[in-house]
Amino acid sequence: MIKVLDVKTPGQGLHDVTRSVCDLVSGCGMNEGLCTLYIQHTSASLLIQENYDPSARVDLEHWLNRLVPESDPIYTHTLEGPDDMPAHIKAALTATSLSIPVLAGKLALGTWQGIFLWEHRHRAHERQILIHLA
Repeated sequence: MIKVLDVKTPGQGLHDVTRSVCDLVSGCGMNEGLCTLYIQHTSASLLIQENYDPSARVDLEHWLNRLVPESDPIYTHTLEGPDDMPAHIKAALTATSLSIPVLAGKLALGTWQGIFLWEHRHRAHERQILIHLA
């Protein structure tokens, strides 16, 4: 079974989609299996990360922005602005897909694990995540 999760992002940052994915999984009636998530974009990514303390997400965002700065003179792919090429690099360094086991009808996430769409662009976007349940 494949579902599409539409996510509106207000801009750059880690956006928690855990509840939406959990709701899809619990509503499908699957007891055991695998949930695979795949983002259909090249300037956003997926991440499993701590969902308890928001400062962990802020620190990750700051660290990645320092690692991949905007307006670097080596970039030639700047058609959509100074965050264009950095967004593609950030997506290449992170993940476009995740696999999470389903046990007893629920995602087998750890206590403090959450699923995040990591938006790498500054402006708002509509992103699609394919969710395959098997």
